[in-house]
Amino acid sequence: MAIELRKSYKFAFKSSLYISVILTLFILGAAYLAELWEFWPFIILIALLIFGISFIIIQIRVEKFIYRRIKKIYDDVTLLESTSFASGPITTDMATLTEEIEKFAKDKRIEIDTLKIREEYRKDFLGNVSHELKTPLFTVQGYLLTLLDGAMEDKKVRKKYLQRANKGVERLIYIVKDLDLITKLEVGDLSLDLSSFDIIELIRNVFDLLEMKASKRNISLTFDMDYNTPIYVWADRDKIQQVITNLVVNSIKYGLPDGTTEISVENLIKNKVIVRVTDNGEGISESHLQRIFERFYRIDKSGSRKEGGSGLGLSIVKHIIEAHGEKIYVESAEEVGSEFSFTLEKSKKQSA
Repeated sequence: MAIELRKSYKFAFKSSLYISVILTLFILGAAYLAELWEFWPFIILIALLIFGISFIIIQIRVEKFIYRRIKKIYDDVTLLESTSFASGPITTDMATLTEEIEKFAKDKRIEIDTLKIREEYRKDFLGNVSHELKTPLFTVQGYLLTLLDGAMEDKKVRKKYLQRANKGVERLIYIVKDLDLITKLEVGDLSLDLSSFDIIELIRNVFDLLEMKASKRNISLTFDMDYNTPIYVWADRDKIQQVITNLVVNSIKYGLPDGTTEISVENLIKNKVIVRVTDNGEGISESHLQRIFERFYRIDKSGSRKEGGSGLGLSIVKHIIEAHGEKIYVESAEEVGSEFSFTLEKSKKQSA
């Protein structure tokens, strides 16, 4: 404390010392010329008084000067509220004040960088939404314009083009529904219908639904082992089915022909299970792993949409799992495959 006090009043002490020494020398010179050496005790007293008065005046003035100037800077740039300063004078030393200002500047730089990242994300998101929507829109418009230009007279062409236009409209509806779902998930407006159900049975249902899609690429959908007994979890059945469906569809989409998509359900801790969806597909590079759950983020920057989808699948998966208060993980290596896993709460009621 003594060291801090000494540092705090260093400037005032030195300035007062200089003033008192100079004035004392001047008084001693005058006393020498007037041959008034008998008054030397008074001269020493006057020197001490000069030092004390100078110290007090300088300290008060410096405190008020620093306070007013620094407060004016903060008020001008409106970066800090005036309540950040005490109503009394600032008595800290300049080193402490400089340290506080540097810390403040560092925090503001971090805040500005965060705002820049958010702005880039916003631009990226708007660009992706525009791209995702305009592709099917232009497709539908192209087929309809072709029909209006005369192709409508040919029944075969008319039926084919209307079917293709309908597919484009279905894709638009799919994207809008996914956007609506993910918006509700992000703002917390989507309520979960929690119940106890057998996760093994649910996975088998997903396999049945996607069997034809997987067979087109000769990809096997399988469990890691035989599950002869049910494993009950407490969650929203429909939402978890969507999670597993999205993950399996993703594994089929980016899996290698003649490959495998394998699902396992393992006990994690006393009241948790972990569901793993593993494939031996093309894998994901490490540079993309941190962003694959972002809306519309695509690893393939070519913009190809041959595989369809809304570009929101993994983002929806993440939000649904987090809405359950659970975690989702991903591990992947290029040319080896990927594993997506998520946790679920075991059902307290062991019934179908």
